Amino acid sequence: MDNSYKVAVLGPIPHDHITTSKGKVIIKFGCVTHPAIALARLMEGMGTVYPVTHIRKKDENGVKDLLKNYSNIKLDALYSHLNQGDIIQLKFLDQNNRLEKQTAFMPPIRPEDVEPVIDSDIFVCVPITDYEVPLNTLQYIKQNRKGDALTIFDAHGPTTVVTTTGDRLRRFWIERDLWLPYIDVLKMNIEEAGCCWFKKEYHEDELKNEYTELSEREMADFAIYVLQRGVKALFITLDARGAMVYTMPGGKFQADFVPSVPVSEVIDTTGCGDSFAGGLGFGLLENRQDFTKAAQYANTLGALRTQGTTFDVFKSRDETNEIIKKIYQATARL
Repeated sequence: MDNSYKVAVLGPIPHDHITTSKGKVIIKFGCVTHPAIALARLMEGMGTVYPVTHIRKKDENGVKDLLKNYSNIKLDALYSHLNQGDIIQLKFLDQNNRLEKQTAFMPPIRPEDVEPVIDSDIFVCVPITDYEVPLNTLQYIKQNRKGDALTIFDAHGPTTVVTTTGDRLRRFWIERDLWLPYIDVLKMNIEEAGCCWFKKEYHEDELKNEYTELSEREMADFAIYVLQRGVKALFITLDARGAMVYTMPGGKFQADFVPSVPVSEVIDTTGCGDSFAGGLGFGLLENRQDFTKAAQYANTLGALRTQGTTFDVFKSRDETNEIIKKIYQATARL
């Protein structure tokens, strides 16, 4: 097993202030910390993880204290010199719905920020707001990365905007087609998919909701569209049900459903999508075409993330593999 893999995780490390649907208040560092720590546990003895982010100087010691517990997380691309970072307030109304405020903003991750880790095997991009991982950075990565490297991109960023009142709201990803040629694996949830597949024109009455949940046929049509424009795989998560995996092997469209890893109790869903993206990155390390394996690891990390409020929820590679074998049995891809 190769012990020299490198995975770069691009996005913010926000100072999260979370109120769960049960009224519990949680204050912690979020976003990039979830996939970075999950990957560090899985990649023990295999390689290193590099968070690529901007943080506030006042958060630097706290972030470093958190990440120093993982010897294979390297901080070469952790920047505080601009002294800006995200602050997010999340108030959950139920397990899946929440009100969001953002009161501080990290600078966009620029090509020069990625340069120290451009030799990475996998780039996991987990922006949570539309400005954080810009198009020119994805272009730089594709133009300068290793030939077999992959870029995984979470559509949570470009489908979320911050207003001048600090409200975080859904937006159409209107400029989507400019981005697709620079994304190998596109990941989103069912709500975000409704912001990525839109009509050429709407009647005013059709624009009353934040998004329109796509039907099975509409998801397939959207998948064909993005796969024809250079994306190798599209993953759409379906809340607690699992994930759809869309690919086009040999030019033939294929849609596969990978069921979720069930949990008995959901404690905290913050960071589930980020953790899912990290699972995709690990699942594609050794075989860049095994998208079913990637989905199984992604579903597992997403489920583990719900099991507590700390990062102890993430398991070693052996422990994670045992979960995958138990849930997926004969179809497990390890």
